[in-house]
Amino acid sequence: MCGIIGIIGREDVADRLLAGLRRLEYRGYDSAGIATVQDGAFDRRRAEGKLDNLARKLAADPLAGHVGIAHTRWATHGAPTEDNAHPHIVGDVTLVHNGIIENFKALRDELLAEGRHFASQTDTEVVGHLVARELERGASPEEAVRTVLPRLHGAFALAFLFRTHPDLLIGARLGAPLVVGYGEGETYLGSDALALAPLTQKIAYLEEGDWAVLTRDGVTIHDAANRVVDRPATLSGLTGALIDKGNHRHFMQKEIFEQPVVVAQTLGSYLRPLAGEVALPIPEFDFADIRRVTIVACGTSFYAGMVAKYWFERFARVPVDIDVASEFRYREPVLEEGGLALFISQSGETADTLAALRHARAAGQKIAVVVNVPTSSMAREADLLLPTHAGPEIGVASTKAFTCQLAVLAALAANFARVKGRLTPDEEQAIVRHLAEAPAAMNAALAHDEEIEALAPLVARARDVLYLGRGPDYPMALEGALKLKEISYIHAEGYAAGEMKHGPIALIDEDVPVIVIAPSGPLFDKTVSNMQEVQARGGKVVLISDAAGIMAAGDGTIATIEMPEVHPLIAPLVYAIPVQLLAYHVAVAKGTDVDQPRNLAKSVTVE
Repeated sequence: MCGIIGIIGREDVADRLLAGLRRLEYRGYDSAGIATVQDGAFDRRRAEGKLDNLARKLAADPLAGHVGIAHTRWATHGAPTEDNAHPHIVGDVTLVHNGIIENFKALRDELLAEGRHFASQTDTEVVGHLVARELERGASPEEAVRTVLPRLHGAFALAFLFRTHPDLLIGARLGAPLVVGYGEGETYLGSDALALAPLTQKIAYLEEGDWAVLTRDGVTIHDAANRVVDRPATLSGLTGALIDKGNHRHFMQKEIFEQPVVVAQTLGSYLRPLAGEVALPIPEFDFADIRRVTIVACGTSFYAGMVAKYWFERFARVPVDIDVASEFRYREPVLEEGGLALFISQSGETADTLAALRHARAAGQKIAVVVNVPTSSMAREADLLLPTHAGPEIGVASTKAFTCQLAVLAALAANFARVKGRLTPDEEQAIVRHLAEAPAAMNAALAHDEEIEALAPLVARARDVLYLGRGPDYPMALEGALKLKEISYIHAEGYAAGEMKHGPIALIDEDVPVIVIAPSGPLFDKTVSNMQEVQARGGKVVLISDAAGIMAAGDGTIATIEMPEVHPLIAPLVYAIPVQLLAYHVAVAKGTDVDQPRNLAKSVTVE
């Protein structure tokens, strides 16, 4: 959530700052702003809502200046109004902020007692006043920031611009990502490499507690102890082309259709098809010594972890606990010696998950991370890094990151099972073969896009929708319901099919569509039995199954979506496609903002 970009340029920077904010839209926001400094004065434009509102203000009243900072805000302290939008100007400093200053009230009370006045309700403005006060006392910008940072409790990425030092930017991070970029006679600051992609690919990642001083001549980075440190510059490999929708109407649609390719790319890093082997990175520990796995994640990544629990316990016979990251630390979990804590995240910066990771490490657990950003905070703190290779995911509702997570987790389960002696070479070869078949099966699932689109208006009229599944299809029911909620704003719930008779069946009537996920296999008959209970009560059933399952289920459904017949191992990857497409087309039918649904953010960097 929130996005930051700063530029020390050789020409006016407002247009490039606005373009950078557009590259950060995927993070989610509800207001935006840009500030520049020129001729000893700040100038600023801010707007509520989408970036088009800010763009119209800039078109009517352009911003000059070769140095500037910009921000997309997701409201935490204070409503999403223009007054609360960033950048904030306090005296000789203007700043933008991602995160939460947890002790802002005590700091604000201290400043109010001195007679200082606040123009917003935000915690960010407190930081501006603290830095401005140091400047008023005669400190340099570097001294002011160095003095203030230790007083801030919480998680933050900050960027400061100074009226009396017009060729200077200072950035700082603690618990929220921030990168610096190097250009020809220019330097840059951004929330992530994607923000800077068209400007430069030469970047350096700030580490926890770092603060950086940017000038035209380069960047000086200090650690939390204020020592000058070297953070190696790397090539990000990202270009602006990666955030082009191409021929697709929305980024989410594009990312759904990219899944066969990105899953194939991901599996290519973990499988040796000719040898019939799984090939994971060599961890800093021995899988054979792992006696229990604790999986921690949020949202869609949590549902990927639920699927992985089935796989780990079935193939490796290792007990698995799974927790929502925001609950993990607070229930004081028992973490036994010899345990592996597995964290799943698209961004690698999710605050709850990152805090849980550090809790698990402090408790002596080995740390494995499945993440889509291999340079993220979680990735850098892992004993075993398992990248998903999904590429930038711009749509807030996760699609391709989810299926790539499933692909990695399936390979990890197979590797685990082999090391534990639970998998013969022939069985490993069979698993590799089935995983290698997944991209083609996913492509076949995408061929049903038009019939799913035709079904969407029926679901779009509903107030409530239920999803049912058994075994690994139960997490897929949860994921399907989450996708529909996220982007269409229809109330939806996923249930284990056998739980219907224990309460949820009371919700069934002729106005409630019920999406049943039931590939043919050992659990199919039981799921169909539950489906028939729904039909008997007037529920409108949409069955997602293969040809054999649809034929065996008989009549009584209002629609069927036929999937290719696949091995149960890869069924979750394939059946993710229709539930994503259904949510997408329902949202389009309702006219909602598919890529940036209300109140949601891509990377949740606050608790």
